[in-house]
Amino acid sequence: MGLAAAKMKVSIPADRAIDAEVDLCLTDGAYFIQARLNVSLPGLSREVAQALVDAAHQTCPYSKVTRGNIHVVISLVQA
Repeated sequence: MGLAAAKMKVSIPADRAIDAEVDLCLTDGAYFIQARLNVSLPGLSREVAQALVDAAHQTCPYSKVTRGNIHVVISLVQA
């Protein structure tokens, strides 16, 4: 997120928070993982915060590796 914020010339709030929930699921005898990320960026407008979250998701090495392999839902939570 820091790299995306620097490119956008946005300061990341000191009280930011990311809550991750990961589920191990079973369907038709096969296991799979799914994740939910709830991101809080207090003090940023919803538009700027969403753009930052989207940019970070596109450039994050972990997101790149898991894209298409793990269902991920990223939600912006406003404080």
